[in-house]
Formats: sequence, structure tokens, C-alpha cells
Amino acid sequence: MLVLKGVLIMVQKRNIYLNNVPLEKAQKIFLEELMKSKWSHPIASERIGVTEAVGRITAEPVFARCSSPHYNASAMDGIAVRTEKTVGAKETAPVRLKKGSDFVYVDTGDPIPEGFDAVIKIEDVEVVDKSTVEIISAASPWQHVRNVGEDMAAFELILPENHRIRPVDIGGLLAGGVTYLKVRKRPLIAIQPTGTELVEPGNRLNPGDIIEYNSYMLKNTAISWGADAKIQPILPDNYNEIKSKVRDMVRDSDVIVINAGSSAGSEDYTAAVVKELGRVVVHGVAIKPGKPVVLGIVEGKPVIGIPGYPVSALLTFNLFVKPIVYKLLGLSLPEPDVVEAVLARKVASDLGLEEFLRVKLGYVGSKLTAVPISRGAGVITSMIRADGVLRVGRLSEGIDAGEKVKVELLRPLKEIKNNILAIGSHDICLDILTTLLKQKHPEITLSSAHVGSIGGLIALRRGECHFAGIHLLDPDTGEYNTPYLKRFLPSKKVVLINLVYRQQGLIVKKGNPKGIKGLQDLVKQGVTFVNRQKGAGTRILLEHEMKKWGIKPGDINGFEREEYTHTSVAATVAAGSADAGLGIKAAANAYGLDFIPVVEERYDLAVPEEFLQDGCVQKLLQILKSPEFKKTVENLGGYSTRHTGKVVGRNEDD
Repeated sequence: MLVLKGVLIMVQKRNIYLNNVPLEKAQKIFLEELMKSKWSHPIASERIGVTEAVGRITAEPVFARCSSPHYNASAMDGIAVRTEKTVGAKETAPVRLKKGSDFVYVDTGDPIPEGFDAVIKIEDVEVVDKSTVEIISAASPWQHVRNVGEDMAAFELILPENHRIRPVDIGGLLAGGVTYLKVRKRPLIAIQPTGTELVEPGNRLNPGDIIEYNSYMLKNTAISWGADAKIQPILPDNYNEIKSKVRDMVRDSDVIVINAGSSAGSEDYTAAVVKELGRVVVHGVAIKPGKPVVLGIVEGKPVIGIPGYPVSALLTFNLFVKPIVYKLLGLSLPEPDVVEAVLARKVASDLGLEEFLRVKLGYVGSKLTAVPISRGAGVITSMIRADGVLRVGRLSEGIDAGEKVKVELLRPLKEIKNNILAIGSHDICLDILTTLLKQKHPEITLSSAHVGSIGGLIALRRGECHFAGIHLLDPDTGEYNTPYLKRFLPSKKVVLINLVYRQQGLIVKKGNPKGIKGLQDLVKQGVTFVNRQKGAGTRILLEHEMKKWGIKPGDINGFEREEYTHTSVAATVAAGSADAGLGIKAAANAYGLDFIPVVEERYDLAVPEEFLQDGCVQKLLQILKSPEFKKTVENLGGYSTRHTGKVVGRNEDD
């Protein structure tokens, strides 16, 4: 055991775990320690052909080897003339010129013959005969002539050092006579996936297997920065094998990234390996996700251990590997594009950890709204769906709904301006609608956040979305949705546009091994259940039906276990983690499960009247009414489109 600057370090053969270091401090310390080592930056250069140089970084200033143009060239089709021969020409006193002595014909780009110093456009020339032309306007010296070096002169700077070469730069380099140049070598990042449970993509999956996809995500991220990356074969959780491989990677690579094994578990060896071969600078950074990152140095090379969860892996890769790559390339780290938005939902956060929260963005009216999406470190789809990242400071316990926040963009703002935000209940039909909308109108994106029907109505009330998907049964009237508009949105003009009618029922394992016939069987001994979240229409339906049978929440094993989508419920049953869950027939069909019908319900889109004239929303509604959408939905099973696209209710004063 030792103490470093007041931080207790527990040293064991298996792992080393430090207290959390603030992010900015961890980044600063790591780079400072690298600079003190024999780490070489910027990286060495290599000579390559200009035509292969797009995206590369210049290692030295590049100067023109010749002028462009390298001769006096005609700027257009016409005649080259001696300006003194044109003096006095005007409409009332045309001047005639003789071919050869007074003019010669030239085309655009032709050299200007010696002794000639101007060009007259061909449309300003009147041909008298084969050897004579007439002009009615005098030429000024060097008019319509591209002089030597007009674009660039020999020995003039074309590109500075540390410049990322663009396609337009290739043209400029070649025009200046440059065919080879020195560029920074691409830093080589060795990416080592570890984990006995990992299998390569495409392999057959057995229980406990995890597809190894992090490395491919990280490799292509590195390539986008201008680095090269090499994925190493998967290693099991074996200390000696990992140590041996790290030695090899240090010899052959510029940066070493070990994916998984960075925490303090019984098979997490990264920190111990780095300590034995070199030194651990930081282990444990005050961020979420990504807390157990390892920042080390072995033989002057940075060795970074990142967590195995994909969101954590990508976040820590960006936070700690990207600055190193840019240093090696001689570049400054680019500042992220940041926008101000209004947070749609309250988020709580752990005090002491800086959290990176993924959000969807969309303009609702003139207000840019940020909707938090899944916070799980293992949910890669949250990164696919995210438009931006919101940082919640480590000294904050959260942010209230309606607060203005800074969001770092992951997509261009011009794309986000065409986002349609839907907040509410989940249905597979929304995914179909999203797909067809993107096919017909690539510039528009339907972004859905699944928070339940009640959550969708609350979001509408706050002006945080364009519409909410709802399927809320009013127990008193037996009517769907309209009573809830009057309850939650009494002063807002909203119409209900039907999406579908759908069958809700119990999703059970294939063959129904527990013999479940209806909701009354959920109380049987040995039957486990998976529920939807509070506020979901499906949850409200369940509780309504339970009252009919006199069933209490405590009677059902798993009543408090929640999922946020119908497909998640079906996936849970398919995996054997629950015997039953209430959901839609289409989800059961998708997973090859059995389905016990309970009720047909109406699922509507609650759309404020003010958005019915929005161009993007209008295009979405056109697709909703299309035969293609209806046919695709009907083919899923468990749906009726008899009123799809029609207004079935509205919130109006009585």
C-alpha cells in the first residue's frame, strides 16, 4: 500500500484501484506524464504521392514547384492583340486588324504569343475576311489574360505544416507541380479485446457468449480521426496472456487500448499488467459511464484500459485516446459544436461523477428540446439514436425539467431541424413509420422516446414534442384516450389521429409450458411476470383488468419488474427470464412466442393542432395514410388499420 498525493492506492496482484480523479485533471496528468516519458510527438513523417494524400496531415510546409499558370494564358476564346494597334477603336471609327501582324486567334488556355499583350473576346470581333477583323473598342494591356503565377507563383506557400489535406488541396498541390510530399505517419492504435465470453461477429451464440463488436466501433472511430488501428485476436481473461500481448503491442504500436478488464473484478487484469510492465498514472476517473478507466505508460507508450460496456468504451476512447492521436498528428483537439436546449425531463445524477447523458434533439416550435434517452452503459442503440451529449457536472445531483442546458452535437444542427419528436408509448408501428418516412423523405427523421402514454401527455403539455403516442383506457367510461386529453391538456387544442387498433394480451413462452390461460393465472405458484413501467398505457390496462379479478400487485411475482417497450417484454420472455408479460401480439410474433388475447385497444397519436401545418408532420401523416404503411402493419399480425390516419377525437370545450 502507498499514498500518492493523498490518494490511497491498494496494490494487489490482481488489480489496482484508485479513488476517482476528476476528468480534466486525469486528462492533464496523463498527457503531462506522457510528455515526460520518451514518448515522441508529433509522430514521424513519411513521403507519399499527392494523389493518395486526402485526409493526411502535412509534416512540413509545402511550396509550389512551378507557377500556375506557368505561362501567360488566354482567359477566353478570342483574338490576341497588340494593344497599341487597337488605340482609337470605337463604334463610329472601327479599327481593322491584320492576322499575324496585328492579331492571332486563341482559345481559352492558349499561350499568348510573344509580342501580344491582350485578348479581345470573340463576340466583340467582326470578321471581315480570312485575314482581316474589325473591332469597335480599344483593348487595355493584359485584359482577359491569365498572367504567369495568377493562381500561385513558384516557391509560394500552398499548405502550411499540420494541415489536414482536403480534396481541393490535392488540386492545388498538383497545379503547383507538387507530386510527392511529407505527411505525418498515421498513429497505429492496437486494440486488444479481452474476455473469455467474447466471440467474433457471425459465430454461433451460446448462452453466456457476447459478440465482440467494440473493437470494430473503436477502429473506425480512430480512422475518422486520421489514425490507423489494428484489432488483435480476442484474448481470454488470463493474466499472463494479456501481459505477453501488451509487450508485443508496445513494441509494434503507438497507442495500446485494452478493452474490458479495467475494473476491479476477479478477472480484471489490465491495471495489474500495466503496473508490472510500466506504471499506472490514473485508475478510476469521476465520470459516468466509464468510471474504471486505466491510464498507463509502458516503455514510453500510452496504454489505456477501457471498460467493456460499449457506451463506456466509446466515451473513454474519445476522452483519452483522441487527445493523444491529435497530439501525435500535431493537431489541436477540435472544439465540439455546442447548442443550448431545454431539457424535457428531469434527470437525477450521482454526486461526484460527471455524467455524459445521451439526448434526442428537436425543434418544437422555436424551442430546441433535449429528450434524455437510455442511460445504460451497455445500450449501444442509445449512441445510434443520440443527437447530442449533455454533460451533468460532478457537483450536481441532477437537472430539472425545463432548464436550459448545453448539448454537444453528434449530428449537424441542420439535420436536427428536420427532426420530428415523438414522446409517449412504444409501438412497433412507429418503427415502420420511421423507416418509410426516411425512405420517402431522407431529410426528415422521426425520433421516438418511449416514456409511456402519461409521460407523452405531460411532454405535450410542456411543449416538448410534436406528438405523443397514447393508448389510455378510462376505467370509468371504457373510452380510450379522449378523457385523458381533457384531464392533462384542458386548455390545449389537440387532435387524436388513429395509428392502429391492436391486440393486447399475455406474451408467453412457445407452447405455453405453464398453462397460462389468462390474467387470473399470473398468481399461480411458479409463474413469473415482467411488467411495463408506471404511466404506460399497458400498465394502466393491466391494473384495470386486475381489479376485475380481484388481483393485487403483491399477488404477482414480478409485478415491480419493468421494461419500457413491448419488444423488451417479449425479449425477456423469450430469454426465459419471465414466464409472461402483457404486450402486443406483433411483439410475440416477432420472437416466435405464444399469445393469449386480452383486449383490442385503440392506439392514437395526440397531435397539437398547431403542428398539423408543419411541413415535416404533414409528410409523416401522408405516409401514415398510405396503402404501403397499412399493408406493412397488417402483415405483422395483431393489428387493424380500419381507422388509421383518421381523426378519431379531439380536445374541445364542451
